[in-house]
Amino acid sequence: MNDNNNQQQEARAFYREALSSLNDSGTPYMLGGAFALFHYTGIYRDTKDLDVFCKYDAYSKILSHFADKGYRTEVTDIRWLGKIFDGAYYIDVIFSSPNNICLVDDSWHEHATKTTFEGVDTWLLPAEELIWCKCYVQNRERFDGADVNHILLKYGHQLDWKRLFTRMDQHWQVLLAQLLLFQFVYPADFHQIIPKWLFDELLSRAHDQYKLPAAVAKVCRGPLIDQTQYAIDIKEWNYKALTLKSV
Repeated sequence: MNDNNNQQQEARAFYREALSSLNDSGTPYMLGGAFALFHYTGIYRDTKDLDVFCKYDAYSKILSHFADKGYRTEVTDIRWLGKIFDGAYYIDVIFSSPNNICLVDDSWHEHATKTTFEGVDTWLLPAEELIWCKCYVQNRERFDGADVNHILLKYGHQLDWKRLFTRMDQHWQVLLAQLLLFQFVYPADFHQIIPKWLFDELLSRAHDQYKLPAAVAKVCRGPLIDQTQYAIDIKEWNYKALTLKSV
C-alpha cells in the first residue's frame, strides 16, 4: 500500500512539474489522453505519461524548452510524435496522428477546454478532436471504440455534432461504424444522444454507395486504422497504399 501511495505521489509531482514547465514555455498546448478522457467521462486510469497536443511549429519549441531544463528528449517520429523523458515518466508531444489525418491546427486551440489539473491551469483537447483521433485507433493491440462510446454517453449532449461531422466528413464510414457500435452497446440511450439528422445522413450516404460504379483502383484504407494488420494487403495482395494526398 505504501509503495502504491508513493508511486501516486511521485506521479502527481511529475504532472505538476510537467504542466508548470509547459506553461512556462509560453507555447500553446492541450492535454489529451487519459486526462482528457477523465474530464469528459469520469473514467480514471493510472498512467505514467502525459499526452500533449500542439501545432507542428510548436512541438520543437516544447522539446527544446524541456531539453534546456535537463530532460532527455527525442523526435520519435517526424510525422507526428516527439517525447520528453523524466525517469519512468514521459510526455508524448503530438502534433498529428500516426495516419497523418488529425493534424493539429488553430481551431483545436480555439475550442479547447480550460481547466485546472493538480492545481495547475491547463487546457484540454476538445471532445470533438478527442473522438476524431480515437476513431482511427482500431489496432489488434489497442482499440479505442469503448473510449469513444463512453465520451458519447457522458458528453454527447454537449458535443458540437456538426463540427465533429465536418472533421470526419472525408471518412464518414468510420463515424457511421462508431455510431452503430454505440447503438449496439447503448440501445436505451442512442435516441437521446445521437442526432437523427446525422444518423440519417450517414445511412443515406451508405445506401447511395450502391448507385456508384465500383472503384477502378484497388485501394485498401485499412492502414488508416491499423498500420500493421493491413500490411499484407499492400505487400502481397496488390492493394494500393494510401498517401497523405489520397486519404
